[in-house]
Amino acid sequence: MFTLAQLTSFVAVAEELHFTRAAERLNMTQPPLSRQIQLLENELRVQLLDRTNRTVRLTPAGRAFLVEARRILRQSEQATLAVRRVSTGEAGAIAVGFTAAGAYSALGGILDTARAALPGVEILLQELVTRRQLEALSEGSLDLGLARPSATGADLVSRTAVREGLLAALPAGHRLAAADGPLRVEDFADEDFLMYSPIEARYFHELLISVFRAADVWPVFTQYLTQVHSILALVSGGWGLALVPEAAAQMRYSGIVFRQVDLPDPQPVELNLVWRKNNDNPALEALLRHL
Repeated sequence: MFTLAQLTSFVAVAEELHFTRAAERLNMTQPPLSRQIQLLENELRVQLLDRTNRTVRLTPAGRAFLVEARRILRQSEQATLAVRRVSTGEAGAIAVGFTAAGAYSALGGILDTARAALPGVEILLQELVTRRQLEALSEGSLDLGLARPSATGADLVSRTAVREGLLAALPAGHRLAAADGPLRVEDFADEDFLMYSPIEARYFHELLISVFRAADVWPVFTQYLTQVHSILALVSGGWGLALVPEAAAQMRYSGIVFRQVDLPDPQPVELNLVWRKNNDNPALEALLRHL
């Protein structure tokens, strides 16, 4: 029978499609990682990965097994959380999901509150986009999400945690980086622009589309990306302009100038606390009282 270690190794390689990066992610060296994959393939009697000196690709069997491997690992995490929970809420564990940008705005305050008020509670952090957070909350593998506003469903409760503005992120050499005063939405017309994914970053995608539509201004969307830090990395490389939440200015990328933007709503970006109505984790109930 395969082990959780083998499944974890396979998922890491399948997601990175690179043995070295997967080994670094798992804090191990490459040879034992390769051995775990070999043992798993031998156990299953199928080839999960096509690998050469240059590339790693999932086979059809590998793509199918990746879905099941993730499901089994999620179930394992849920089992681990379940046995840690106790009735008082003064001890136990709370699984908290957060977006990459959310880590710079609200996450620190939540962790400070938990540390001060509930020192016996372990906070288990998972960086997930909003869509995956909502799925995990409904499945029960997350207790609390720091997610962007979205259709949460009847089983979820949502409260606004933070509101913030949008900043323009500009390559340092761009003409707008040296302009006087706040930028206008019209300044982005026909500029190369790094846009958010309409699926994985739906909230930011729809927010920016509404901003541009209201001004009747359309940049040239050159790339569609999910994470704010990925967008900033490309801005730093001169690949285009972007609009990012104010908290993203704390990410110290070289070669980027952040500028205020004159918008009808000065704080259009929301970050919500989200949890499942029937979550019976006493530690979560205690944390929500303090928050």
